[in-house]
Amino acid sequence: MKELVSVIMPTYNASRYVADSIESVLNQTYEHLELLIADDNSTDEETLRLLAYYEEKDERVKVFRLKENSGPGVALNTGISAAKGRYIAFCDSDDRWMPDKLERQLAYMRQEGCALCCSSYIICNSDGKECGICIAPETITYKMMLKDNKVGCLTAIYDTQLLGEKYYMPTLRKRQDWGLFLKIIKKCKQAKAITAPLAYYRIRQGSVSQSKIYLIKYNARVYQEVLGFSTIKSYIYFFFLFLPCYGMKVMKKKIDSYRYLREKRNI
Repeated sequence: MKELVSVIMPTYNASRYVADSIESVLNQTYEHLELLIADDNSTDEETLRLLAYYEEKDERVKVFRLKENSGPGVALNTGISAAKGRYIAFCDSDDRWMPDKLERQLAYMRQEGCALCCSSYIICNSDGKECGICIAPETITYKMMLKDNKVGCLTAIYDTQLLGEKYYMPTLRKRQDWGLFLKIIKKCKQAKAITAPLAYYRIRQGSVSQSKIYLIKYNARVYQEVLGFSTIKSYIYFFFLFLPCYGMKVMKKKIDSYRYLREKRNI
């Protein structure tokens, strides 16, 4: 018997991209899933219309509407709370999955016996044009995660059975995914990754992910609120661990993206 996968998707005024994101989940080769969409009080009527359409169209889709805008962490936790599946996965409303993503990851998780799995992903611009790649390390340890988030949330799946419980996002408006995966890896010691890309991550102008380096207080708050570090220790970790690691990650991503795009042009 196939195990149920609960896919959590937060939305907020996402009418331009959300249909593609939903379709990429519903068209997975692994069909035994539920898609839990937590709408963070969208004011865009087209977003609400699309969510209602998919909820009516496919019984696997369930939409939850928050009464006030509370940030992606609260929206994600709403979905996690309602999840019935053994496995919990995430897909933002502007990202897309490759058709065999779930099938490949679940097979890999069973093979490796791992509680948390992610993969590499392709980076696209707002129009969907490929502009790079982020290659995940095969093994991600707690020490690695202390320096910076190595897990792409749009590719992450965790196993509630192996972990013994559901894990929730910290109630931060930003960097909450890093906090979640820190907590999980602290419990299970390490995560495993498929180095082949299994998803498409969309970069949009003005998005939070474009300005992580400037979100000093949010990065420091992960150390404080998730790990219980003092204020001084949090900023020491930020300036002497996070920043150097982040700079190296950006450089590696640029090199990997250059090679990926060059190879793609030569095919």
